[in-house]
Amino acid sequence: MVSVRNETGRRDDVGRVAASARVREAVRWDVRSVGRAARAAWRGPGRERDLLVQSLKAAAAALLAWLLAQVWLGDPMALMAPWVALVLVQATVYSSLLQAARQFTAICVGALVASGAQAVTGDITGALALSVPVLVLLSNWPRFGDQGIYAATTAVFTLATGTFGALEVGHRLGQAALGAVIGVAVNALVLPPIHLRDVRENLAALAREAGDVLHAVAADLRDGEWDAGTAAGRLAAAARLQDRLEALRSARGWSRESLRLTSGALRAVHRAPTVALPPEREDERFGRVTGHVTALTRTLVVAADEERTPATPDAAVLGCYAELLALLGDACRAEADRLLHGGTPVDALLDERTEAVMRDLHGKLQENLRAQAGEGAARTAVLGTLVLQAENLWADLDGGTRGR
Repeated sequence: MVSVRNETGRRDDVGRVAASARVREAVRWDVRSVGRAARAAWRGPGRERDLLVQSLKAAAAALLAWLLAQVWLGDPMALMAPWVALVLVQATVYSSLLQAARQFTAICVGALVASGAQAVTGDITGALALSVPVLVLLSNWPRFGDQGIYAATTAVFTLATGTFGALEVGHRLGQAALGAVIGVAVNALVLPPIHLRDVRENLAALAREAGDVLHAVAADLRDGEWDAGTAAGRLAAAARLQDRLEALRSARGWSRESLRLTSGALRAVHRAPTVALPPEREDERFGRVTGHVTALTRTLVVAADEERTPATPDAAVLGCYAELLALLGDACRAEADRLLHGGTPVDALLDERTEAVMRDLHGKLQENLRAQAGEGAARTAVLGTLVLQAENLWADLDGGTRGR
């Protein structure tokens, strides 16, 4: 019984260590991400500066709407104009127009239903009970997109402020229309967002971050610092590559949409990139690379778990494997530089040197794999899986080299 309790306690300790490592790694990652974003926005054009520009545009649209509605027109319902203008500075001009139509319709429906409910019940509480459930249900209508909830919030705001007469509702709708016009106009006329650059930068960032994970794993294996906590941290870092992959897929969609309703003159004002985008097959290729990196780190997590059957290969073998991973990481970083430079290889000799060394390392690993086959299936299974995943990585990275 004591032995069972001790074993359970040890597993709990390992779990806490792994959880703590994941938290520390997540915090470090977030801090580094904020620092990188701030430096990138300061250095020059890029996703980070685009985000800063859009944020400032949204604030400017809200301020302009407030000045026009409250200061110049003296409208008592001026709150609606900056509120609507703020949320309608969207990621593309097309989405601003689409969201403006949806939001204005939702606001009209919310204000009219709230006023009708007040007229029927003669009581604010009763009007809320009558109108809000219907409007929340209506907000799920696909035609409203993600703007449907404004119908319910408008009804609550209308009834809570006691502004549900015909004149007040007219003021409210007029202010919503004014805010929509200002928000769309600011987004369309002031540095209209064009997201062609986002595809290239997200793709290059995905390649670079994959290389960073491979280098980090290689350093851990080379220094003999691989344990359950470290393995869990590297797996978490590899899992975050999926977030970057999703950002890349989103950027592809935004790049198509951002060119809709955007004239050539406005693109020239925004200084949109003229270099052709990387083909979509590059997205697929680095999607596979991301999967291989994640599978590789997951295999090492299993090997580091003393409760599992697989056994970690010898230190000498892991050192050789670490060298191979470092070279694959270099290849990923070289691909990132190539993507940022419009498809031109940064170092034409890098591929030849890397291929020669990797072939030598791969041969050594194959020899070790045959040697360890006689030491048991568990150890051989881990090393065989690791070699297979490195081969998959090499094939996709080398395939990109041949493709250019």
